[in-house]
Amino acid sequence: MYKEKEEGYKKLMFCARQAAQDELQYFWIDTCCIDRWNNNERSRAINSMFQWYKNATRCYVFLSDVSVSTATKLAQRSDWEASFRASAWFTRGWTLQELIAPLSVEFFSREGLRIGDKTSLDQLLHTITSIPLAALRNCLLNQFSTSERMRWAENRVTTEEEDIVYCLLGLLSVSMPATYGEGQESALERLQAEIQGVSSAPSIIPFSRNKSFVGREPQLAELEAKLFSNKQSTTTLAIVGPGGTGKSQLALEVAHRARQHNIDCAVFWIDASYKDSLYQSYASVAQKLSISGWNNSDLADMKQVTKYCVAELRERQCLLVFDNVDDITLLSGSSSTVDATSLADYLPQSTRCSVIFTTTSTKIAKTLAPQNIIALQKLTAETALRMLQNSLSKPLSPMEQQQSVLLLKELLYLPIAIVHAAACISASEMTMQEYATQLDKHKSIVHEYNNDLLEHRPQNCGLESPIAATLSLSISQVRHRNAIAVDYLFLAACVDRKDIALDLLEASMRLSLGAQPNQH
Repeated sequence: MYKEKEEGYKKLMFCARQAAQDELQYFWIDTCCIDRWNNNERSRAINSMFQWYKNATRCYVFLSDVSVSTATKLAQRSDWEASFRASAWFTRGWTLQELIAPLSVEFFSREGLRIGDKTSLDQLLHTITSIPLAALRNCLLNQFSTSERMRWAENRVTTEEEDIVYCLLGLLSVSMPATYGEGQESALERLQAEIQGVSSAPSIIPFSRNKSFVGREPQLAELEAKLFSNKQSTTTLAIVGPGGTGKSQLALEVAHRARQHNIDCAVFWIDASYKDSLYQSYASVAQKLSISGWNNSDLADMKQVTKYCVAELRERQCLLVFDNVDDITLLSGSSSTVDATSLADYLPQSTRCSVIFTTTSTKIAKTLAPQNIIALQKLTAETALRMLQNSLSKPLSPMEQQQSVLLLKELLYLPIAIVHAAACISASEMTMQEYATQLDKHKSIVHEYNNDLLEHRPQNCGLESPIAATLSLSISQVRHRNAIAVDYLFLAACVDRKDIALDLLEASMRLSLGAQPNQH
């Protein structure tokens, strides 16, 4: 404790002498000018500190672990460079803003000798911290994405776990109360919510983020790396694969990450299942962008509104996700086949725009994104088991792990079937063996009704037997717990069969009521 006080006093005296030498009237030291026991003052200081540093005439960095015996010149750099690189100052969370915010940052040894400043040492500082030179030279920080700015603090440490989040507030132009004791995870969640709130980029992502997302890490990394990579025009990417392989979930994760990592990027989700759903999605985009005419029902008007949307999106950075591009056309005719070329006419043409398509058709994928196709197959047995474990409400016992291997094989390692199974097991508290037994019964009735179940699926594109069986079993469990809930599902299926297959409900009901598959 005495040594810490001695070091603090030495730092205080150095700062006083240097400020006087530079003819400054006041100086401020964070460690002794903030009442850490006053929560309001501490929180206010944390939210103001970046601006204080930015407005400072000079910022002194006193490196107590860097020693220089004589006044430093360029020829003597070897005397201090090794200890300078290894200084603990570069590992602390709070010193990040001390380095970036001020126009003038000067470095001094423990003897009070000047080593250099942020300008003369910029290359060395860049090497040590991996912070871009432009940021060290005080360019506008909004030139860097949110994720990149957050990465600058990745290898830094703080005494209080929450401070590794709070030290980013100024860098991200975010203000929020400091709540010590909430933990790093809670602080990070609040920060991300604030980032979303201050964003000027309008977005529509109709589905929440899947916290159990697993199994497509290589494809996710490839998609993120390719976003906005086309330097001549719009970057187009296609995720292709059979139904149930997780195309939409992968696109959803990319969408949420893009929104999280770059608050200036608008993200819009377009339901491209049918021509009407596509226009309805564009109407929502138009409403979000305050484009007049978004509530018109006339087809010609909607085409014009869509073109206005495209023109508006062309002027901003944006990511569009066209989900389920399997059976649509933007032509005025009634063709039931996909016209991918006409769809491309409704995309913003700009290097600042990226578009992701999800489709079951390799032909469509090649037409829309010939250079950037991500093909999804069924999961490996190991990844499927990991997905199941992540989706269940409680851990698997050793016996259940063995049983789950057989169940996953029955589910053909399809992600959507695995998620359905996990949700049903967790809600019903069935054992793995009980679920497998029930699934066999529902597989048989799904097989009998298979033609009807696929009647509303465009081009028979992919409600595979395991997926239909897990859905049927889930519906049966819902009816067992709450029959009225199934009535509501029937009503929803009658209103819009795209989301809920009416025949699937009927098939499941017949089985749960004891009817035989051939009893129509």
